[in-house]
Amino acid sequence: MVAGADARDLFKLVRKGIDPRAVRAHVHKPFRFLLCGDPALIAELRALLLAGHGDDLRVLDASACLETVRPSAPLLTNPSEVKAAIFLGRRGDAHGADFTGLRTLRVPILALTVEPDETPSGPSSPPNPGAWAEYVVPAIAREHLRGRFFPHLVECAAGVEIAVGRNLPALRETVASKLTRDAANNSLKVALASAVLDHIPVIGVVFGAVASAGDMVAITGIQVMLMMHIEATYGNDPDMSRLWQMLPIIGGGFGWRALARELAGFVPIAGIAIKGAIAYAGTIVVGEGVTFFHEHGRHMSNIQAAQLYERTKNDALRFAREFIGRFRRQ
Repeated sequence: MVAGADARDLFKLVRKGIDPRAVRAHVHKPFRFLLCGDPALIAELRALLLAGHGDDLRVLDASACLETVRPSAPLLTNPSEVKAAIFLGRRGDAHGADFTGLRTLRVPILALTVEPDETPSGPSSPPNPGAWAEYVVPAIAREHLRGRFFPHLVECAAGVEIAVGRNLPALRETVASKLTRDAANNSLKVALASAVLDHIPVIGVVFGAVASAGDMVAITGIQVMLMMHIEATYGNDPDMSRLWQMLPIIGGGFGWRALARELAGFVPIAGIAIKGAIAYAGTIVVGEGVTFFHEHGRHMSNIQAAQLYERTKNDALRFAREFIGRFRRQ
C-alpha cells in the first residue's frame, strides 16, 4: 500500500516533465521497408507483417510502408525514408541476385532465404548500410523470424521504431523489447552516475541527497516514457489516465530503487553496482510487464515478475561490476 502511494506521488511529480506530443510525433515518423525477390514470398511476408490491424483502412495506410521494388533498379520517390531492404528467395537466390540498385541507397539489405528443412539462422548483427546478409528460415512465420530477423529489422529502423510497431503489428513485441533495453540502459547510466557521485568525498556529502532524489525522478521519468512508447507501439494514443492501470508495475520499480539506495549505503563500492543493477532490472520489468499486458491482456503474475527481475538483475550486476572495474582502474 505504501509503495503504491509513493508511486502515485512520484507519478504526479514526473508527469510535469512528460510530453505526450513527443510520443505522437514518433508515431507519425515516416519509414519504409523495401521488399523484392520471390513474389509469392513477398506476399507471405507482407501478410504476416500487416496482420493484426482492426480495420481495412488501417491496413491500407500501413501497407504503404512496405514497397515492392526491383533490387537492381528501385524507383523511389522518397529514398530517405527507406530504413532497410528485404530480399526474399529460395536456396541460392540471394547469391545470384543483382543488388546494385539497392546498394546505392546505402541501407542494410536483409536476404531472407526460405528452406523448409533448415533451422532458423542468421548473422549476430545486422548488415552495414549498402551490405547484405542472409537469414535462413524454414517458413515465413513469426516464430521463425523473431530470433534474428525481426530484431535486426527493428534495429535497422532506429529512431522510427514506434512508427514501425504501430504500422506493422507482427513487429510490436520486438519493438517493445528494443525500447525496453534502451530505456534500461539509460536508467543504468543515471543510477551509476548518481551512485558514483554519492561516494565521492565532499561532493557526495553536499550533493548526494539531491542526486538520490534526482535519480529517482529521472529513472521514473524514463520508465513512464517507456510505458507511453510501448502503449503507442501497440496502437494506443498517448493517454496519461491509461497509465494508472500500470501503477502496480511502477510501484514495484519504486520499491526496487529504494532498496538499491539502502544497499548502496551499506556496501559503499559494491553498492554502486547494486544500485545500477536494480535500476536496470526494474526498468526491464516495467517494459516487459507492459508488453506482457498488451500481448496477453493481463498483468504478469508475481512469480513471473520475480523470475524476470532476478534474471535481469544478475545480468545488470555483471555489467555494472565490469563498469566499476574500469572506473577503479582509471
